[in-house]
Amino acid sequence: MELRNLTTFIHVAELGSFTKAAELLGYSQSTVSFQIKQLEEELGCLLFERINHTITLTERGHELVSYAHRICALTDEFKESIAVEEALSGHINLVTPDSVCEEMINSHYIEFHNKYPDISIKFTTADTHVMFDMLDHNEADLIITLDSHSYHKDYIIAKEELISMHMVASSKSKFAGVKGLMMKNIINEPFILTEYGQGYRRVFDKELARKSLFITPVLEIGRTDIITSMVSQSEMISYLPDFVTKPFLDSGELCYLDVCDVNIDIWKQLIYHKNKWLSKSMKTVIEYIKSKEFSD
Repeated sequence: MELRNLTTFIHVAELGSFTKAAELLGYSQSTVSFQIKQLEEELGCLLFERINHTITLTERGHELVSYAHRICALTDEFKESIAVEEALSGHINLVTPDSVCEEMINSHYIEFHNKYPDISIKFTTADTHVMFDMLDHNEADLIITLDSHSYHKDYIIAKEELISMHMVASSKSKFAGVKGLMMKNIINEPFILTEYGQGYRRVFDKELARKSLFITPVLEIGRTDIITSMVSQSEMISYLPDFVTKPFLDSGELCYLDVCDVNIDIWKQLIYHKNKWLSKSMKTVIEYIKSKEFSD
C-alpha cells in the first residue's frame, strides 16, 4: 500500500473535494483521482460516493480515515526516531484568541525562541468555532480557547483552567469602589468590547440575554491592549480576563467593578486533535505553554 495514496485519501476526506486536495498537495486532479482509485482497488471497496460532482465518504471510507491517520502518524514517528538531530526543530501552527496571542508573544516568545531557536511558531488568531474547524482540517496543530467549556471525543485537552473575568473601568470612574453593582446600573454606560459572537464575548452576551439585557458597545475590537488603554483613559467599561487587565490593576490605572449579578464560567483550554501525531517539537511547545500559560 502506497503511503502517499493514504496521505492523499486523508486530504480528500478532510476537504471533501478532489480539486481542493490536489491544490493543497500540488498534484493534478487526475493524479488524485488515480491515487484514490488505486487505493480502492487495493482494498477492494468503495471509499467515496461520487454523485453530481460531490463526494461523500462511504462507511468503509469513514473507517479508513482513523486507520490512515494512525499509519501516517506511526510512519512520521519512526522517521523521527531514526533521525539524528543536532537541535530540536519543527514548525507549529498555533491558533488562539487575540488576547492570548498578545500575552504569549509579549511575555514568553523571546524566552521560548532563545531556548528553542529551531522551532518556528505561526501564530494565528480566530474565533473558537473556526479553531475547531482548523483542527479538523489539519490547518492548526494546537489551539487555545477562551470560551465556555469544550469537550469532544475527537479532541485531546492537554491543559485547562477556569479563568477569572471582571468588569473593568478607569480607577477614576464614578463606579470605582461602589459595592453591590447590578448590570442594570451600568448597562447604559459606554462599553468597549471584543468582537460580537466570538469567544467569551459570546458567552457574556448570552448571560445578558438571560437577564433580558443587551449592550450596544460604542466600539468593538479584538485588540485587548487597545481596549485596556482606552478604558484607562476614559469613562468606558469593558469585560476582560484578569490576565489581560492585571498590569493595569497593579499600576492603579484600572479597577474591577463590583458587579454582583454576572457569574460566567470562562475556560482556557489547550487542545489538539486526537489523530495528530505529537512530534518532539510539538510536545516541547505543549509542555512550554502548559508551564507558562496555565496555573498548577
